[in-house]
Amino acid sequence: MLVETINNRKTSGATESTVLGPFHMIESPRRELGESIDFVGTGPPCVVRGRVLSVDGTPLPGAELDVWQASDQGFYDVQQPGVQPRANGRGLFTADADGAFWFRTVVPSHYPIPTDGPVGTLLNATERHPYRPAHIHFIVTAPGHRALTTHIFVAGSPYIESDAVFAVKKSLIKEFTQVDDPEQAASYGLDGPFRLAEFDIILLPASAPL
Repeated sequence: MLVETINNRKTSGATESTVLGPFHMIESPRRELGESIDFVGTGPPCVVRGRVLSVDGTPLPGAELDVWQASDQGFYDVQQPGVQPRANGRGLFTADADGAFWFRTVVPSHYPIPTDGPVGTLLNATERHPYRPAHIHFIVTAPGHRALTTHIFVAGSPYIESDAVFAVKKSLIKEFTQVDDPEQAASYGLDGPFRLAEFDIILLPASAPL
């Protein structure tokens, strides 16, 4: 996280970056806007929406968003082969003509990072817990702009103030607001209450100074 912060000191109004993490897959399945990335259905339903913009506010149509997350039980699909369907919690989306995107999922859970190695030894030696707060990962790319690796963190999640990998940035903490309106739920293809998270993503032009 220190290396990531040093390499991305100048944001110039762009969305802040954070760590990639160990559970990214090289190719997430391509999905249409509005599709769900959850195929288990045991957690609180959620809609994530926003726009991809340049720092001057110009929409970036065709921007690609690679998204992945843990389940509501705190596990990624690759940690539970045979339990979760392959590529559960993952999707590759393309923003529309206005730079807008949205997808359905479930609210992820906080979870412990693996401690069966030197990381666990370090955590034990420093008397620190192994937990990460609930979050959703993004890699966002658009022509003429720098690729961005970031998260959104669920406001109020346990461990939001003490992330084991120090990756939380205040600008990336987002409310997952409870929505009880049946008409709004139906507009997203849902049939009951859900959580709504809004996240506009601002990219730096490729020519911006480091």
